[in-house]
Amino acid sequence: MAVFNTKKPNFISMDLGTSYTLVYVAGTGVVYNEPSIVAYRIKDNHIIAVGNEAYKMIGKGNKAIRIIRPMEDGVITDIRATEAQLRYIFNRLRIAKQLKGSVMLLACPSTVTELEKNALKKIATNLGAEKVFVEEEVKMAALGGGVDIYKPVGNLVIDSGGGTTDVAVLSSGDLVLSKSVKVAGNLFNEEILKYIRSQYGLEIGIKTAEMIKMEIGSLAKYSDERKMKIYGRDIVSGLPREIEIGPEEIREVLKVPVSRIIDLVVQVLEETPPELAGDIFRNGMTICGGGALIRGIDKYFEDTLQLPAKIGEQPLLAVINGTIKFESDIFELLRREQTKQQELNY
Repeated sequence: MAVFNTKKPNFISMDLGTSYTLVYVAGTGVVYNEPSIVAYRIKDNHIIAVGNEAYKMIGKGNKAIRIIRPMEDGVITDIRATEAQLRYIFNRLRIAKQLKGSVMLLACPSTVTELEKNALKKIATNLGAEKVFVEEEVKMAALGGGVDIYKPVGNLVIDSGGGTTDVAVLSSGDLVLSKSVKVAGNLFNEEILKYIRSQYGLEIGIKTAEMIKMEIGSLAKYSDERKMKIYGRDIVSGLPREIEIGPEEIREVLKVPVSRIIDLVVQVLEETPPELAGDIFRNGMTICGGGALIRGIDKYFEDTLQLPAKIGEQPLLAVINGTIKFESDIFELLRREQTKQQELNY
């Protein structure tokens, strides 16, 4: 603990999401914000691309390349790939020196097991961190999304990312209860892909499905609705073909998986202590993550659940912004640990 006696160590935080990985370095800001994708050369298992460069290879690779997501549906699928990804990122950013003796905060989905948390802590230690903390993404999203989690008031937060949606009630600085469902951005893309195939007999890639979601995806009508042209391969002839789809079609596709998130919110509300439930009835819910960017999602939740709903501040950056705000809490905890240790020594 002597490192904390001389000078304040570097603070580094990471949002290890299914879709995106973000890295924050105190004094510099968010230095990395790219897709959580790694491309390997199969022959020697060597990383050839990470993040945006690896994302460009999706659907356009070859048999010599393997493209993976180190985290799928909120679960770490490959711990070695996770470590290799982080090493690659830090080497590329040239911040290896800043890692040595640093305090690191990792934000992870609530579905990550204790075993995986310990593995992540070991990775961070191997990278040079002195102290490593792991917090749930939904808690950080609430903090970064503008929710005052420290008041003794019930707050309902929905964090819809790429692999999972976490629904949590927070009060007095911590989680009261939380639940998770594997329904989020990636599943929305898959549902759109399936719909286009079954309705139009057209095979499209997952990147095209994501583009459709972002361009015309909605859960309520909006003013400048327009149709969209997409291209793919005809499943009968095998030839390239173009079709035109409208927002109303995609709206109906998205309502099916979103209904599962609604069900999860109801489950959480049913288990919420009465006093906190009263706070939520008055204050409503806050929606964060990439799912918050779907047009009309707040109105849809409001109408369905009969509770006020709002989009959190900078929903895509809510988790990493939450880790930044949590820095003071981390150092206060370390200060207390150090004081306690000094008292024991005396």
